[in-house]
Amino acid sequence: MFVIENGFTYIAFLMFLCGGLLALQKYAKWKIFNYVPPLVWIYLIGMICCTLHMFDSEGVSAAYGALKNNLLYAMIFVMLLRCDFKKIAKLGGRLVAIFLGCSVTLAVGFILFYPILKGAMGGGEKTWAATAALYASWVGGSGNMAAMQASYGDLIDGGAYGCAMALDTVCYSVWIALLLLAVKFAPKWNKATNADTSKLDAVAAAANAEVAKEQKRATSADWVFLIGLALIVSALSQKVGVAMNSGLSSIGLSMFDKGTCTTLFVTILGLVCATLTPLGKLPAVEELSTVLLYAVVAMLASQAPLNALLESPMWVLYGVLILVVHVALMFLLSKIFRWDLCMVSTASVANIGGSASAPIIACAYDDSFAGIGVIMGVLGAAIGNFFGLGMGFILQLLA
Repeated sequence: MFVIENGFTYIAFLMFLCGGLLALQKYAKWKIFNYVPPLVWIYLIGMICCTLHMFDSEGVSAAYGALKNNLLYAMIFVMLLRCDFKKIAKLGGRLVAIFLGCSVTLAVGFILFYPILKGAMGGGEKTWAATAALYASWVGGSGNMAAMQASYGDLIDGGAYGCAMALDTVCYSVWIALLLLAVKFAPKWNKATNADTSKLDAVAAAANAEVAKEQKRATSADWVFLIGLALIVSALSQKVGVAMNSGLSSIGLSMFDKGTCTTLFVTILGLVCATLTPLGKLPAVEELSTVLLYAVVAMLASQAPLNALLESPMWVLYGVLILVVHVALMFLLSKIFRWDLCMVSTASVANIGGSASAPIIACAYDDSFAGIGVIMGVLGAAIGNFFGLGMGFILQLLA
């Protein structure tokens, strides 16, 4: 099997994949893209290549480790430059309600199927602790799962915890791909639930109107300045994130890992710059945010193997059943409270993937929605461990 040996070839391949698919959509006008957009194809092809071990080399691992987070934080910053924080703030109560709705519906699936499948999942009587750690991860990201492992210590069976980690990775990767695919069907969901999208539409309309009003042709100077700004902000934000994590850990707030702290800082900085400076009006902001989005999605997909599905079949079955219940209950809640698919999908990934992943789904609907995803993700990081401990208490009773 062909293996990419060095980091440069790895990045070149991923960017060519992104560019090639976008070119086919624009110039060849293949009808397949009317049903499955390029962003989904990028994710699926990246996962297939990973499964075929195309990226199994030290050079690829080094390039991924050096670039993924650096580009991710740069992407979040640039996307946030188009956000109208005042309008996002008006979504506050609705945003929290939808996020908690996702947390609760996921919890229903965890509790409902655990007594049925616990015997086949391995780990004996200690399976409940690993499952609770998985739930904590599915409320606010993998940082919560690591924190839960530290909290439970010897109560967690090593084998069960490994299976839970595999399930976390697999379901997270597949779930992002499915929710990217679901973007096209948002009008049908919103019609079926009679969703109220007025406030969300106002956020997008305000951002797009501002861009249209100030629309200028981007020059090379605009591109170089904006790229340099995004990268230096990413670098400085990660330094600040480490310092924030150290300070918060010293006062007992270790649930905010350095990734969450960095995301929180870059979010605040991006919103401040969008509100108080003219940076959001710079030409190329929208284009650069799109370039970074495709690059980050391609890199995430390149490290998401599909064969992990075969390593822990009962855990995967458990995860699939949880997600089925999650979707069914969220659709029911959406009909009752008129929730739209954009907010529901973003909240779902904010739960399962965390603050770094949620903006990817939000921005698949509109670039100006990045702040919504980040805010939901940070909320999950704050409450995930508490929810995980509660889940552990319930599952221990069912064990």
